[in-house]
Amino acid sequence: MSLLPIEQKMWQEKATVKTKNGKSATDTDIVEKYNSGEKRILTEINREKLPSFVESLEKNEYMDLRPFYQRRSRWDEKKQSRLIESFIINIPIPPIILYEQSYNSYEVMDGQQRITAIRDFYENKFKLTGLELWSELNGLTYQELHPTIRAGIDRRSISSIVIITESTTNPEEAMLLKQLAFERLNTGGVDLSRQEVRHCLYHGKFDLLLLELSRNPIFAKAWGIPTKNANLEKNNLYKKMEDAELVLRFFALRNMEYFRDGMEGFLDLYMIKSKQFSDEDIESLREIFLETIELANQLYQKDLFKPFGAKKTISYKAYYDAVMVGLSQHLSKTEVLISKKHRVVEETKKLLERDKSRLLTGGGKTKADIQKRIEIFNNMLLQVIGE
Repeated sequence: MSLLPIEQKMWQEKATVKTKNGKSATDTDIVEKYNSGEKRILTEINREKLPSFVESLEKNEYMDLRPFYQRRSRWDEKKQSRLIESFIINIPIPPIILYEQSYNSYEVMDGQQRITAIRDFYENKFKLTGLELWSELNGLTYQELHPTIRAGIDRRSISSIVIITESTTNPEEAMLLKQLAFERLNTGGVDLSRQEVRHCLYHGKFDLLLLELSRNPIFAKAWGIPTKNANLEKNNLYKKMEDAELVLRFFALRNMEYFRDGMEGFLDLYMIKSKQFSDEDIESLREIFLETIELANQLYQKDLFKPFGAKKTISYKAYYDAVMVGLSQHLSKTEVLISKKHRVVEETKKLLERDKSRLLTGGGKTKADIQKRIEIFNNMLLQVIGE
């Protein structure tokens, strides 16, 4: 596989082993590990009045509240209003979870929707609606409330749990520990998908690239994702960021020889290592994806990622992996493959007919299975190119 220089370099940095010298940990090892603070998170708990909290949000670089930080879907005004009603009647609100990036600068690990609702309410950006116990307040903004009601809300507080640092010297272990903390502390009420967690924790140039490429018209059409924003919220792949995960699978599986910890674990690891990518690296990856998806579309058109002869005429992840990773290895032979389009399609049909174990459509999820499906598709391409 032809990888970018940064991809070749990033796999040279090995994560530290979990036990010494590959041996099982003894009781002494375990006690030493605990006493050293290894794999332990430092936290502090804060509590702040709502007006002071909202004022703090205005400070430069105080809190990272990116749009779509955790989820693509946002609370509607009814959900935001019910949070405010909870403050009015003094129902305990789950604490928000913050991660201290540097001194007095935080990113939100859990609670973005609550923070946004509180901030928008104090900035009079929505009118209360759908209140049950205080229906008399429906239709009013914060400024329009009676001063006594405003004063009551102003007395309420929001709690936060701040993760200060991880006690580990290994950057990859630190990021994985941070991810584990996020997954276990998340209190949003709706389980986040694995890609939503990655989007939250590893946001950066590469994450933005995944979101950009997931809106590629060819890719979106192949996966049945609307290309118009008005219909996006109804699409499950889009709502759970599984479209972005599919793009991530392409980039990660090009590095198949370094695969470990199962598919989800490997995707997590690639996202962690992606923090090293420069603007030039991002541009190179963008070109590889766009050239590959364009080639795949020219070869398979309406059948793109839809296995010939499958019971359901839908796109399959395993088949997508084989097609995209396989074709990406032969971009220098694009013109040859397009000129032999009919041959490629016929040989693909034969592969699927011989695939009694359904390897190309999802049968088998081990490293060996994934390697095999990519290998047999790649070998087919090599055969066609060499004819």
